[in-house]
Amino acid sequence: MSLSLLVACGSGQDAGSGEPQEDQAATAQDKPLSKADLEKAAITGQDLDGYEINPALAAPSASRRTADPARCTPVVQALGGSSGFTATARVGRMIFSKKHGPGASMILSSHSSGDAARVIDAFRAAAERCKTFKDIQVDFRYSDTQVEPGAGYGDESVSLRLTQLAADSENEEPVRVPFAVVAVRQGTTVAMFSTFNRPRGPRKPDPARVPDAIIKAQLTKLDELGLSG
Repeated sequence: MSLSLLVACGSGQDAGSGEPQEDQAATAQDKPLSKADLEKAAITGQDLDGYEINPALAAPSASRRTADPARCTPVVQALGGSSGFTATARVGRMIFSKKHGPGASMILSSHSSGDAARVIDAFRAAAERCKTFKDIQVDFRYSDTQVEPGAGYGDESVSLRLTQLAADSENEEPVRVPFAVVAVRQGTTVAMFSTFNRPRGPRKPDPARVPDAIIKAQLTKLDELGLSG
């Protein structure tokens, strides 16, 4: 089992109006971040007490993971920390709790401002209409999909809980594995956080959740470095 420019440049005649400065600020905010920027912005153990943080592979290409039905594909892609949009750059981190609490995987993606918003829109739309679906690549089904209200992170965010039905064959009783995904857009940067709660023994596992401290630490670092995009 296994477990995201258009600038109206004023002429010199408008230099005293303040409009060129506003346009330049808008340009900076709309500029996609480089991989070096994302590496600098990604949280480390020094930014988050009680966690060990290690690099993880992340490619800038659009995800090829698909779902059945196809309209649920953005959720399957978000489970892998990606989307159907090619990124300017992506970096990944695996975040482990030193106190045996929940950790998370995290992928930071840099996009144009338009694509960054589209990543969130596509994920939200799929999450709202897909209660059950199948990840074709790994042949696992998911159910109990539920959008959590009031995520409230960054410029916009979507928080999702769902259950993976993991089985080696159709005749086998599936193991129910709770998953959680939180997608956040902050400027041109999209942060995808995901985690799961591994079942232990006969007791029904608790719902999965991405620790709030992880999300806030990452968004705070983006803000402090001025790298929200």
